[in-house]
Amino acid sequence: MGGRLPNGTSGEVYRATIVIRVQPEPRSAVVLSRIDAWPVNSAAAGLIHLNGRSERHGPTDKPFALASLTKPLFGLAVMVACEEGSLQLDAPAGPPGSTVRHLLSHASGLGPDKPEAIASPGTKRIYSNAGYETLGHVLEEATGMSAAQYFHEAVVLPLNLESTRLDGSPAYGAVASANDLLAVCSELFAPTLLASETIQEMTTGQFPELAGVLPGFGRQDPNLWGLGFELRGNKEPHWTSPLNSKFTYGHFGRAGTMFWIDPEAGLACVALTDREFGPWAVKAWPALSEAVLGKTSDSTLD
Repeated sequence: MGGRLPNGTSGEVYRATIVIRVQPEPRSAVVLSRIDAWPVNSAAAGLIHLNGRSERHGPTDKPFALASLTKPLFGLAVMVACEEGSLQLDAPAGPPGSTVRHLLSHASGLGPDKPEAIASPGTKRIYSNAGYETLGHVLEEATGMSAAQYFHEAVVLPLNLESTRLDGSPAYGAVASANDLLAVCSELFAPTLLASETIQEMTTGQFPELAGVLPGFGRQDPNLWGLGFELRGNKEPHWTSPLNSKFTYGHFGRAGTMFWIDPEAGLACVALTDREFGPWAVKAWPALSEAVLGKTSDSTLD
């Protein structure tokens, strides 16, 4: 069928050709897709930058068991209680001579899983689930609320965390999605829940001279810890990358979960899986961390 072209000339057919230019994915987003090759059934990962830009991969709205990633989240609730005046950071708590500060930084002397002192407070870094469970009891006594309810009202609601809840132990009982943890990382970059000075205290070494065992990675001297957060410092080996700055802080969990924030890089990384921590994670997590920092060649990322 003949017709008139838009410019007034005649022709048999008028066709408009649309050229769509597909923008390549950011390199960091491509790097995140490497979790698809991890030996796990399900994995979700994300990055958030200091400027708020984020990349995500996998089912980032799916709740995962966090295991020990619970500790820094619960630490935020404890610090809310301190700012509110329900608790005091240097008030007695736990075994004789111990304080809330000792319990938060694994320096109370309590053993790993039983609330029994095996060292004097402030003398060894003993990674202690019992210490965080003791903190839970201290918080309940101070606030008149269950630890789970206080956590919900102090952290989950203000930060609009859609999938996060505390089911059981304040040491390892939380469930959350990667999206929620990215929201927490964003909060730590620009605090609204707590004063900036409080976040600075939480990410500063407490009893910084203490040596101890970093679970899964052996004895570290010193074994730096903040209030709830593990601090990278100069630890080697470590579950982050050697390219992470010494100011990096975060945590990992036995459930196969980890997150870190590197203030020097202005970047946070979250990776959640459904496979228990083991040799696979010892290899995979540092490789991912190195890759997302953009300081390694593709040949070393697999």
